[in-house]
Amino acid sequence: MTGGDRGRVPSTRTLQLTPEAKEGFLLHFVCRILSGFLLLLGVYAVPAVADAAIHNVSPGESLYSISVDYGVSLDSLKEANGIQDSFIFPGQQIYIPESDYGSDSSNYSVTEGDSLYLIAQRYGVSYQDIMLANGLSDTTICAGMVLAIPGSSGAPVRNTASGVSRGGYFQRPSSAEVDLLARLITAEADGESYAGKVAVGAVVLNRLYSSEFPKTIEDIIYQYDNGTYQFEPVMNGWIDKPASYQSIQAAKDALNGEDPSNGALYFFAGSKVSNSWLWSRPVSAVIGDVVFTY
Repeated sequence: MTGGDRGRVPSTRTLQLTPEAKEGFLLHFVCRILSGFLLLLGVYAVPAVADAAIHNVSPGESLYSISVDYGVSLDSLKEANGIQDSFIFPGQQIYIPESDYGSDSSNYSVTEGDSLYLIAQRYGVSYQDIMLANGLSDTTICAGMVLAIPGSSGAPVRNTASGVSRGGYFQRPSSAEVDLLARLITAEADGESYAGKVAVGAVVLNRLYSSEFPKTIEDIIYQYDNGTYQFEPVMNGWIDKPASYQSIQAAKDALNGEDPSNGALYFFAGSKVSNSWLWSRPVSAVIGDVVFTY
């Protein structure tokens, strides 16, 4: 289980290019050049990008991480930029459409997978303000709800400091790091579903990108702060047990950007933990008996 009062959710992870991806990238690059030529001739226009923001891709970014940073869907980014795959390169300009936010800039329609915390991050407001503006007594929301967003222009806002990213790990992890992460998943979530296993691994990676936690997977897992181990298996020795095959796969999926926890920094067994501080945190996901919070 996790513990301690820590900071916010991290920003970015990166997908690695395979040889096949490089071939797709070359084709995409040629298409982009052709599209630009046609645009100069006035016979081609990119749809749904009027008044949109423009993002210059930096090293280490993925299309997915950019979509999460700005709070727009991956499909919208692909459509607005004429991208058939998800591969991008440093220096590329990405149009950020506003269409995901609808015509009323003060309202937001909740979609599947949203959380109040993530919506607040998208618009640059606090989740408490959204709760107050909509008369919510807790952070529970569901798809189809229309939320009033206080003090927001409705335009996409890039979340650079605390945005959640599930676009892939920023560098290739060592085999020792994969094994350590998989052993933690085995010790913490061996009896949970596969999604729960991936989510536990994602919490470690989310901490990796938070300024409030250590900067390596090993240091995060073995962190000892104010007399408390952050993860119980380190204290009881279960971290030394071999990783299961499924946990190894879950660790790899988490490192590749999968995050069923929706950017969580903490998790605990809902039926066993009564810690008021943990329960006071905004809930990002509940998978089986495990509660994930920010």
